Amino acid sequence: QVQLVESGGGLVQAGGTLRLSCVASGRPLSIYDMGWFRQAPGKEREFVATIKWNGRTTYNADSVRGRFTISRDNAKNTMYLQMNSLRPEDTAVYYCAADSRAYGSTLPSGYDYWGQGTQVTVSS
Repeated sequence: QVQLVESGGGLVQAGGTLRLSCVASGRPLSIYDMGWFRQAPGKEREFVATIKWNGRTTYNADSVRGRFTISRDNAKNTMYLQMNSLRPEDTAVYYCAADSRAYGSTLPSGYDYWGQGTQVTVSS
């Protein structure tokens, strides 16, 4: 099975940028569709973006469309989330996830493997 490790979170002012990374080990990233989710305190885990195994198709949640960009480099076994124009409401723990069944789901239940998460805090 694949292991996922996120990095790149931190504290940033509103309007700032961050780039999250998710590195896969154990199995090639290229065999999985991938996704980013986030969870704020007291809230359910929320879909952010998804990308097909070959990187040719992506889909973003309405709340981040036009501000966040999901991408991947299968040769480096790494997926990214470029986050621009950050807002305080983007504050959450961000998780990367792998989907071995190619569902292309926006639901957490559609993903088999999860990283431990990285904290993103946006101050106003």
